[in-house]
Amino acid sequence: MPGTDLVRLRLALTAFFALDGFVFAGWVVRIPAVKEQTGASASALGLALLGVSAGAVITMTLTGRLCRRYGSHLVTVVCAILLCLSVGLPPLTHSALALGTVLLLFGAAYGGINVAFNSAAVDLVAALGRPVMPSFHAAFSLGGMIGAGLGALVAGSLSPTRHLWGLAAVGLLVTAVAGRALMRCEPLTPAGAGRTGQGAPRRPDRRTRTLVIVFGLIALCTAYGEGALADWGALHLEEDLGASPGAAAVGYSCFALAMTIGRLSGTTLLERLGRTRTVLAGGSTAAAGMLLGALAPSLWAALLGYAVTGLGLANLFPVAVERAGALAGPSGVATASTLGYGGMLLGPPAIGFMADWFSLPAALTSVAVLAAVATAIGFATRHVRAD
Repeated sequence: MPGTDLVRLRLALTAFFALDGFVFAGWVVRIPAVKEQTGASASALGLALLGVSAGAVITMTLTGRLCRRYGSHLVTVVCAILLCLSVGLPPLTHSALALGTVLLLFGAAYGGINVAFNSAAVDLVAALGRPVMPSFHAAFSLGGMIGAGLGALVAGSLSPTRHLWGLAAVGLLVTAVAGRALMRCEPLTPAGAGRTGQGAPRRPDRRTRTLVIVFGLIALCTAYGEGALADWGALHLEEDLGASPGAAAVGYSCFALAMTIGRLSGTTLLERLGRTRTVLAGGSTAAAGMLLGALAPSLWAALLGYAVTGLGLANLFPVAVERAGALAGPSGVATASTLGYGGMLLGPPAIGFMADWFSLPAALTSVAVLAAVATAIGFATRHVRAD
């Protein structure tokens, strides 16, 4: 593919990553308002939020098959349309059961688009020959920061229904523009790793499959932290620290901004420090930041903790997926990604039940524990290299 086409493809994929973060953040900053509207307890809300992650994980295998049959570009566009339409449904519900049901649809679209554009991005990274994967995830974080910032501005003046349907309209407009550019680009297929089964790499042995799962656990720990702050971060600031809805929404914005900065510098960081030291530094930083964010007695200290957590978690997921892919090719990427989104499946109900049993601040310290686990895995696998 000519260089100009690669640039066009990279810009289109970047737009979809940003759109995904923008729409998702717009939803999460309105969770406290939707919780009040439905009258759900913390544990009931946790089960309802499980719909997002359950819908995402359930559809991932199906989406992979659709990508192989119809191409990742078309699947990305279709899932983006479904994502934008479904984000407006949660404020129309009035019970935890109804909320969980519509979140299954939202989660299915969210999981589908993540599989599709990550598949296209992995192929593009291989074609470019540089570790630019963090830049795509930076776009997701930037979109999340903008979406959360917008939510903070309108939380006191717009109802959740008007806000989220406004996001849907903006998202559909972006999809129309970026989707047209994406569909003009031919899908890429890395040499020796065809997605149609031609030239597929050899079947990995048991040791390799085990290592892929281990790297997938790093992705799981990272996604757990991202999901916890997305679903429960604003609620912690509002209920435990007495923040206003607008100030509480700023919490996720701080987290997303720090993650954006960390991912924008991710390629340089990986080239200079290497994968192992990047994981060790990131996991340790995230663990310390989340302890501060969960246990700080003041709003400003908690916001600082959220930011430090975002900076630490920034590059763990991209590194984990890259290491799994280096060992086992596309199947390794798929396994690590599935485990990663499994972390989002585990996070919402786990935080909700721990909040009921203990407290929400205590429940959020589990993010620090899993960040420390990711650090330990990174250290234990520091000598592992792909053949």
